[in-house]
Amino acid sequence: MNISLVYSSYSNAHSVFQCLSSVCGQAPLNTRIVGGQEASPGSWPWQVSLHISGSFCGGSLINSQWVLTAAHCFKITDPSGVTVTLGRQSLQGSNPNAVSRTVTKIIPHPNYNSTSFNNDICLLQLSSPVTFNNYISPVCLAASDSTFYSGVNSWVTGWESILSVYLTLPPGTVSQNLMEVEVPVVGNRQCNCDNGVGTITDNMICAGLSAGGKDSCQGDSGGPVVSKENGRWIQAGVVSFGKGCARPNLPGVYARVSQYQTWINSQISSNQPGFMTFTSTGTDSDLSEKLNASWESPAAYVYCSITKGGFRVTWSSPNYML
Repeated sequence: MNISLVYSSYSNAHSVFQCLSSVCGQAPLNTRIVGGQEASPGSWPWQVSLHISGSFCGGSLINSQWVLTAAHCFKITDPSGVTVTLGRQSLQGSNPNAVSRTVTKIIPHPNYNSTSFNNDICLLQLSSPVTFNNYISPVCLAASDSTFYSGVNSWVTGWESILSVYLTLPPGTVSQNLMEVEVPVVGNRQCNCDNGVGTITDNMICAGLSAGGKDSCQGDSGGPVVSKENGRWIQAGVVSFGKGCARPNLPGVYARVSQYQTWINSQISSNQPGFMTFTSTGTDSDLSEKLNASWESPAAYVYCSITKGGFRVTWSSPNYML
């Protein structure tokens, strides 16, 4: 466990140092979890929305002054005009618990590839620290030795199209209130075959239902996928890309947070985020799974490809970013 200190300022002008790993990943107002519904206020206090003349991406608060998001959300690294809103429940209407900060630094991963979406991760430094409360608090990050086996329950949150298919809303519909959806982790071997040979790297993690119907989608980019262990919410991934939305056998793809502990700590010199190890139990079924080929999901064991009409068919690149 990474023990770090975070400086928090309170309205009574007293200041204290807190152990960030002792406060991260806690959501006292998260009393129930049901996938595919509107989230209760304060259920996901690390969720943030990013804005340049309107909402365009999500992200997660990882300490009092830094946000984790996706690199593909930013074509340039000029922070002018970028605003981060925290403690927000609705994109419109009253948000009594919301606060906003401008951004002073945009730091995409130096090895981000805009074609493959490998290393699709980015850090944002806020203009000033925020005070933690029931509606604004940091998420724990998956430490480098974390394991997320196939089938581990995870939750994705966002405002945009995250639940459009599940709720039978028109494509591209924007939810005005923060939404949550529960999806299981899909092993990288299965995900690589489903999304296309060579698409999924060790820097990615996948999640989704084989039957489809629940997923993140366009507009949810940069938002967190989290799993709970020992009463703490640990961020496993950052919303990155997928083929379509909530389609059968096409899980969403996320940047794997545990791969970036060293890089994140190298960029944040003080008040480093709380990294916690997520440990899966049992055996990862993905390691021994033999995959059956189909036309919609060209997944044959080892090669993940099929022959149709005399041609060998593989999918080797993402359809679009989320």
